[in-house]
Amino acid sequence: MSHRILDLFGIDLPIIQAPMAGATTAKMVIEASNAGGLGSLPGAMLSIEQMTVALDEIRGQTRKPINLNFFSHVAPAADPVKQMAWRSKLAPYYVELGLDPAEPIPSSARAPFDDAYCRVVEQYRPEVVSFHFGLPDEALLKRVRATGAKIIASATTVKEAQWLAERGVDAVIAMGYEAGGHRGNFLTHDMAAQVGLFSLVPQIVDAVSIPVIAAGGIAEARGARAAFALGAEAIQVGTAYLLTPEAKISDFHRQALLNADDDSTVLTNLFTGRPARGILNRLMREIGPLSEHAPAFPTAGGALMPLRAVTDKAGVSDFTNMWAGQSFRLSPQMSTAELTRHLGGVVLKLSGA
Repeated sequence: MSHRILDLFGIDLPIIQAPMAGATTAKMVIEASNAGGLGSLPGAMLSIEQMTVALDEIRGQTRKPINLNFFSHVAPAADPVKQMAWRSKLAPYYVELGLDPAEPIPSSARAPFDDAYCRVVEQYRPEVVSFHFGLPDEALLKRVRATGAKIIASATTVKEAQWLAERGVDAVIAMGYEAGGHRGNFLTHDMAAQVGLFSLVPQIVDAVSIPVIAAGGIAEARGARAAFALGAEAIQVGTAYLLTPEAKISDFHRQALLNADDDSTVLTNLFTGRPARGILNRLMREIGPLSEHAPAFPTAGGALMPLRAVTDKAGVSDFTNMWAGQSFRLSPQMSTAELTRHLGGVVLKLSGA
């Protein structure tokens, strides 16, 4: 086993707790980092105030390295025609739930990395900063580098990994088709051509000289062993952490993770406008799961918010995303610290340590 990732990030175990917007809590980050892995706080759905509150809590309970994660998409131009078409598609559900289909559409809160977020990075100086959907502009990237943070980003193809390496990232996350949540693609939007993890990892390892982190379909020991056998130097695990007590998810999401079938996850763009893997629900079955009617990321989610306000309260998952990777049924039920140490122990045995 290579120790490049351990030395690069200053961690004891090559285990990265994936940043999962809406589900990751400060407590999860603290427990993952204190256990020897790399705890990751997702920023895309946090206001500046919420992020600083979370970072104050994290820094107050661990001095271990942490990762701050951001989206680096470009906010779309206003498209009222597309929004009206989407509203029309959802109108029958509004009527069914006794809502006015003409009510104003709330704003969907997923913000790209910008000057305000960068100032938080400069203030708190996390050891690692990660990006999804490519990289921000070079001026912002230079400011992040100036803090001393190591920079990593997601790639879903070899070309994306090479693009990132050419721009100086310190490590690349090879994100397989199996992964839950939003696809990290940015050079291609063809979902039919996305690559599975165990084909993707060795090809990226061969194509770049920087360390490769495997992400997608890894929930327990067997997946971890396979990733390292194929050349990964760390693994990023998301869905398995959703079953820890530190995760913030709904009861129906947790029950779906425990009880859904192995073929229950699909890619959908209905909830945000960008493809993401989650457990099937009513909306995905009846409209999609991939629909040309969904407006651009992240604006599709706004029109679903009134529907969610009704059904979430009733404990019904009809209009709410339940992100999950394809191996969710393999996830052990442990605490964040236990899961981090368990996976780390598997890796250390491979190295003979």
